[in-house]
Amino acid sequence: MPPSMAAKATTEKKAKAPAKKTPAVKKAVKVSAAPKDGAISKLRIRVRAYEYKILDLSVKQIIDTALRYDAKVVGPVPLPTEINKYTVNRSAFVYKNAREQFEMRVHKRLIDILNPSGKIIEALTNMNLPSGVDIDVKIL
Repeated sequence: MPPSMAAKATTEKKAKAPAKKTPAVKKAVKVSAAPKDGAISKLRIRVRAYEYKILDLSVKQIIDTALRYDAKVVGPVPLPTEINKYTVNRSAFVYKNAREQFEMRVHKRLIDILNPSGKIIEALTNMNLPSGVDIDVKIL
């Protein structure tokens, strides 16, 4: 077959396949009922630290602060520990097989505070936590 015929045959195969048209159907989307007065429905606090003892103490402090203002608290939920491993040569050149392994563990907890008031948010922002504890607050 000449090259022009081969090119024509491939284009004909592509042209014969009809394009599938799907009917445009709109799906019903459920809209969540947000509070009308602009109140925050949930405060999600994610706490991270290298040492689990310091992490548990700071989580207890956060929960005690929230319960002091009569908030409903869900958690603490332990999240999977993030483990970063590093392998390093002990010496250069000859002793390539002698290696050392190090790891960094990041422990995580998740706390949800349902329907927090302004006093709770103010108390949480003014709280003193130990160094080495990272807090991530999201408003949902």
